[in-house]
Amino acid sequence: MSERDLPLRKNRDFVLLQVGQTLSAIGSESTGIAYPLLVLAVTHSPVEAGIVGFARVLPWGIFGVFAGVAVDRFKRRRMMIVSDIVRAGAVTSLVVAISIHRLTFAQIAIVAFVEGTMYVFFNVAEIGALRSVVPARQLPAAAAGEQARYSTVGIVAPPLGGSLFGLARALPFLVDAVSYLFSLGSLLAIRTPFQEERSREQTPLRTQLAEGFRWLWGHRFLRTCAVLFTWVNVVFEGTFLVLIVVGRRQGLSGGEIGALIAAIGFASLAGSLASPRLQKRLSMRQFVVGSAWLQLCIVAFVLRPSIYLLLAGTLPAAFSVPSVNAVIIGYRVAVVPDRLTGRVNSVARTIALCGMPLGPLSAGLLLGSLSARTTVAVYAALLLALCVFATLSRSIRNAPSLDELDSLSTPEASPAAIG
Repeated sequence: MSERDLPLRKNRDFVLLQVGQTLSAIGSESTGIAYPLLVLAVTHSPVEAGIVGFARVLPWGIFGVFAGVAVDRFKRRRMMIVSDIVRAGAVTSLVVAISIHRLTFAQIAIVAFVEGTMYVFFNVAEIGALRSVVPARQLPAAAAGEQARYSTVGIVAPPLGGSLFGLARALPFLVDAVSYLFSLGSLLAIRTPFQEERSREQTPLRTQLAEGFRWLWGHRFLRTCAVLFTWVNVVFEGTFLVLIVVGRRQGLSGGEIGALIAAIGFASLAGSLASPRLQKRLSMRQFVVGSAWLQLCIVAFVLRPSIYLLLAGTLPAAFSVPSVNAVIIGYRVAVVPDRLTGRVNSVARTIALCGMPLGPLSAGLLLGSLSARTTVAVYAALLLALCVFATLSRSIRNAPSLDELDSLSTPEASPAAIG
């Protein structure tokens, strides 16, 4: 039995990838709460906090598809290593600026943009790495494991980031910079090549991009989900900033706000752990439609604008999202040909995540001119429209089955392609 056919917990390279990225992600997500807290401390403006959040996730809309081409053309391992080094340098510049009292809003926004850009290239390459170290049939379970990783990080990182920020403004960013060393170490220790052996691409960039778009657009279910998730991500990212701003307005400290966000991480972790069992009981359509309706629970905050009701309204969706991500990402990664892995998955993620920059930006603008209750009401109205769309969509009604993956096999990557 090859290492790639072992249970995931005994797959050395998969475990290395997960452990390294868990430690790195804890550092990165600690700054997820530290960025808006830093901006609010420096400028006292929710609008500018929203702009920094916008800058951090904007790169998906700008570079997502180009990252996919780069991942299919160049060596994935090398791209991930370079991304880690650049992110570490950018975040370190914030630590230095804070320490010498020369920090500006412009620098915060630029560093957030650079860190977000490098994450795009790293994340798209990581999808290819996962496909290389895990057999096709195990990819949905591996994707569920990654969702558990994200959920664990969601529990640990927010209170850690908030508490570190309370001790010293530079600390969350210092921890983030150091965390990239763990990622580098795990990448260097993995033995499996991150792509199959292939000849160098000679086709023009436009043709390569078009090939990735055509493949995804020809798959009606995956195309529809990508578009649907665009708008869901607007609400999710916007609600994240609303939680922080409302928490501050209602007198909570950075650590207390982090603890509230960690509760979302606990719900997400529970959903991740339940995902393998749910995958055996529910269809992909039930995952997508059910999760959409659960998002509407945030309407509780409209009835009574308490930070704790807003938190409670996000928990059901936090529980369901890991399973939705696991089945759709796992299915998509399994059925896409290896030579198109970067392009197709980057196109899908770019479409789905291009709404993320609009989340904090819209929340900042709405909170700057309207009440938090009205802001959440706007998001709830958008969610209701998405729920109706998901329920009635023919593409989602005819969703594929995970049983299709039993007939797929993932060829071994060639040692000649190491890197």
